[in-house]
Amino acid sequence: MASSVPWQESLSSGTEAVQDEVIRWYQRTPEGQAYVPDMIWGTLQTQAYATVILGQVVDFLGVPDDVPAGVAKRMQRQQVLYDGEHHYDVVLGEQALFTNIGGPEVMREQIDRILRDIDLPSLTLGIIPASAHVDMLPVHAFNLHGDEVHVELVSSSLNVTEPAELDLYRKAFSRLRDAALYGDEAEELLLKARSFWIGAQRG
Repeated sequence: MASSVPWQESLSSGTEAVQDEVIRWYQRTPEGQAYVPDMIWGTLQTQAYATVILGQVVDFLGVPDDVPAGVAKRMQRQQVLYDGEHHYDVVLGEQALFTNIGGPEVMREQIDRILRDIDLPSLTLGIIPASAHVDMLPVHAFNLHGDEVHVELVSSSLNVTEPAELDLYRKAFSRLRDAALYGDEAEELLLKARSFWIGAQRG
């Protein structure tokens, strides 16, 4: 079973309320999995990166502009990485390190943030190289928490709870995780991206 809510409805009062809802979701689910192919997972975003993302959301959807409040809530939600009570298994596509959100300085700071936190006990972070063979058809980003999958579409957010569908998402995540690099190999990809953005800053 799946239920969807149009973004313009859920964001009718701005971005802060939705971020509050996400905080509650994270707090009641101590473990989660996320696949994000082309941007940085929200719970690892820097303040500058999140400001650009939420600004784009407000501009695209024409919803009330409360970006500073929404960003503050997104930063608050990141406390789950440090409270010793949560664990997240996250797979990024290498493209996420190169999608230009806010320019070279914002991206370099974002990569530094990931490098700083990659060894947190609460985080298992894998990165799928751009040229990796993946035993899985290309799929959209998704977050799996407990018995629910959350998917963000262009027009709405979608929550999937049907057990058979959840099993497919779990199977997909397993295959994506198998294609990812971890530890020192993931750090090498991050350092390559960092060098790219430093070069872009100088250029």
